[in-house]
Amino acid sequence: MAANVLVTGGAGYIGSHACKALAEAGYTPVTLDNLVHGHRWAVRWGPFVRGDVADEPLVRGVLREHRIEAVIHFAGYGYVGESMLAPGKYFQNNVSGSIALLNAMRAENANCLVFSSTCATYGVPQNVPIDEDHPQHPVNPYGESKLFVERMLGWFGAAHGLRHAALRYFNAAGADADGDTGEDHDPETHLIPLAIDAALGTRPPVAIFGTDYPTPDGTAVRDYIHVTDLAAAHVEALRRLQAGAANMRLNLGTGRGHSVRDVIRAIEEVGGRPIPVTEASRRPGDPAMLVAASGRAATSLGWTPRHSDLRNIIATAWRWHSSQRARTRAAAVAD
Repeated sequence: MAANVLVTGGAGYIGSHACKALAEAGYTPVTLDNLVHGHRWAVRWGPFVRGDVADEPLVRGVLREHRIEAVIHFAGYGYVGESMLAPGKYFQNNVSGSIALLNAMRAENANCLVFSSTCATYGVPQNVPIDEDHPQHPVNPYGESKLFVERMLGWFGAAHGLRHAALRYFNAAGADADGDTGEDHDPETHLIPLAIDAALGTRPPVAIFGTDYPTPDGTAVRDYIHVTDLAAAHVEALRRLQAGAANMRLNLGTGRGHSVRDVIRAIEEVGGRPIPVTEASRRPGDPAMLVAASGRAATSLGWTPRHSDLRNIIATAWRWHSSQRARTRAAAVAD
C-alpha cells in the first residue's frame, strides 16, 4: 500500500473531505492545488504544494519527492453554466491538465489513479435510474471534458498499465460532521448552500429554475449524496485498485431522488426558518430527473452510503454554513 497519496484539488470541497478520509485510513494525503477555487484552510491532513496540475515538471517533482505511487484526481473546473460560455477554459484545464498529470505519473512510475468524474457524462437520461452502461452523451463542455478524461484513462491503461477508477457522482452535498471542512464555493451554484444562506439572510431568495417538469411537483429531481460518503468511496476504490482489482467505472449515488421543493421544505424544517424563493424558467440542458443506479459500487467496493439521508445532509450543511464555516475561516486567519 502506498503511504503517500497525491490529491490534486485537495483544497477544494470534495478533495478536502477525501484528504481527511485518507488520513483516517492510514494514508498521508499530499495536496496539490492552485487555490483558484480551493482554500488553504482546508488543507489540514498532510503536506501542501501550491501549483497547477498542468505543470508537468512540478507534478513530477512532487511525485518523486513524496515517493507517490497513487493519485486521487479532483483538480478541474466544475461549473456547468460557465462551461457553456467558456468551453475552451474547461477543455484547457480539465483535459490538458489531466494529460499533463498522466504523463507525469507515467514518467515517475505512479500507476494508480482514482478520478473524480460526474453523472454529467450521461447527458439527458434515456431512463432513470441511470446505470453505468447508460450511453454517455454530454450536453455541456463540463461533462464532455470529464468524459474525455475517462477515455484517456482507458487508453493509458491499455498502453501503459495504468490502474484506474472513474467515480461518477451525482449531487455532492452536506459537510463534515466534525466541522473540519465544508462547502465554500465562490461563486456558489448548489441548491442546498444557496437555500441555507437565503434562510440565514446572507443571500438573495433562492431561485427555482423550472416548475413545469414532468415530476410530482413540477421541479427538477436530483440524487443527493453526502460528501463524506463520496470521500469514503474514493478511499475504498484506491484500496481495491492497490489490491489488484480490475479498473472500474462506478456511479456514486443513493438511488433516491428529491425535488427542489422537497429540499427547500426539508431545509426549512431543519433550520426552523422560512426560505424566500423566486421562480424562473428552466435552464438549458437541465434534465427533469437524475437518479443513480449505484448497485455496482456496492458490489465492486462493498460501499453503501451511510450519511446520505436528506435530513442528515441538510443538518451537517446547516451547522457548517450557520456557524462552523466562519469559525474555520477565522482560525485560518489567526494561524
